[in-house]
Amino acid sequence: LLDKSDKYDSRDVERLQQDDKWVENYLIWRHDVVDDTLKMIDESFQWRKEYTVNDLTESVLPKWLFENGALFLHGYDKEGYKLFWFRVKHHIRDPKQQLEKKKLVAFWLEHYAKRDHGKPITVVFDMAETGISHIDLDFVRFIVNCFTDYYPNFLTKIVIFEMPWIMNAAFKIVKGWLGPDAISMLKFTNKSDVQEYISGEYLPPHMGGTDSFKYSYPPLVDDDFQTPLCENGPITSEDEHESKEEIDADTKETGELNEEQNLNQKKMNSIEQISKSEETDKTEFKPKNAKKALTTFKGPLLHISPAEELYFGSKETGEKKCLIVLTNVTKNIVAFKVRTTAPEKYRVKPSNSSCEPGTSLDIIVSLHGGFAASVQDRFLIMAAEMDQSSGAGIPELTQFWKEVPRTKVMEHRLRCHVLESSKPSSLTLKENAFNIPAKTNEDLHIQLTHLLQINKRLQEQIDRCLWFQQLSVVLSLLSVTVVAFCFYLAYTQRS
Repeated sequence: LLDKSDKYDSRDVERLQQDDKWVENYLIWRHDVVDDTLKMIDESFQWRKEYTVNDLTESVLPKWLFENGALFLHGYDKEGYKLFWFRVKHHIRDPKQQLEKKKLVAFWLEHYAKRDHGKPITVVFDMAETGISHIDLDFVRFIVNCFTDYYPNFLTKIVIFEMPWIMNAAFKIVKGWLGPDAISMLKFTNKSDVQEYISGEYLPPHMGGTDSFKYSYPPLVDDDFQTPLCENGPITSEDEHESKEEIDADTKETGELNEEQNLNQKKMNSIEQISKSEETDKTEFKPKNAKKALTTFKGPLLHISPAEELYFGSKETGEKKCLIVLTNVTKNIVAFKVRTTAPEKYRVKPSNSSCEPGTSLDIIVSLHGGFAASVQDRFLIMAAEMDQSSGAGIPELTQFWKEVPRTKVMEHRLRCHVLESSKPSSLTLKENAFNIPAKTNEDLHIQLTHLLQINKRLQEQIDRCLWFQQLSVVLSLLSVTVVAFCFYLAYTQRS
């Protein structure tokens, strides 16, 4: 494969050598048949170079393509897979524009593959209000080929909504392109049964759903997170009093937090000199702000814990709060803000603030009212470095986010994990844990460290028991051998 590297983009070759998951997806898609896998890699790499997939950005594609609204990503199906929409009524067959439209498909697929680490997607062909002028088999074939030949293990299903009878013959041809494996992924639906695959919250009204989302451009649609998340979520009458108390408490704690961060910064500077092994063995010397991360995403500006999922309790337990820990790993102040796909469900504190150099900051995500977390819910954390001279108040942050270039913004996404049973999770913070906010995180860290130490001692005890057991077996065998040898000597002497 590498001998033909002139046919490929060197970035793809480098990624193939380093990304085991990508290689695994090619193998899975070709049923672990090595020759077929190599053929697919060869064809997809040539296609990626021909379409300059690694360099497809908004700036290299015509603006009208994005404004058209025929293709976009938005929402999730019932299994939690991203939806890739093709609104067929906005597509008009035109050979002169075909290449640019195909590059738009590649742009969206590459955009999401990089953004969510290749997690599969569901394609929705919305064929409502379509006619003969919208039928473009060449374009449909290209979309199909993207999944069968170019993007391995990237397709979960193709949901076709209200296909006109005039398209029946055409889709028999499409089935021939798909092959037997992919044919099973075709789901022909109408208004009465489309919710078997996609819940109403992500379906527009004309498909029987309640999603009020309307595609618009600019900006580039990061559709799930178009609505900024307000600091306290939507206020309802029954919790207005509670939210006022929380705001007062937050104001009081701000001064204490700033003083604590300054002290912690001094501690962290001195601790940097300690070796890694000493840090592991002497966890009590860590500053309060240095959280013990169970899973951590290590970004260029912020380390974010947990790395991928927020764990919410089941409905029975009533666990409604989770913690996100941000650690600034730069030498500048880092501004951040949090968005969500379900702003009506969640409160986030703080949702639009900044983090001092070298310090950590806790974000509390809480469900309110009668809402329950869903696996389709997502959170987006956006971060960017600020100049030391910039202020960090709300007016300065508002102006900063208006001016900062998108290329300088770090983005990281978290999804929700909802517990099926009522067993408590070590990552879930119970309601009563927030009665003493100043001690919650420290206590959690101490308990976790204590558990890890107990686990280590238990492991050492088990190892010692196994060693004694093995020693006992060896000594027993030696004793049996000695006794047998003695009997043998006595027997031979008598003879």
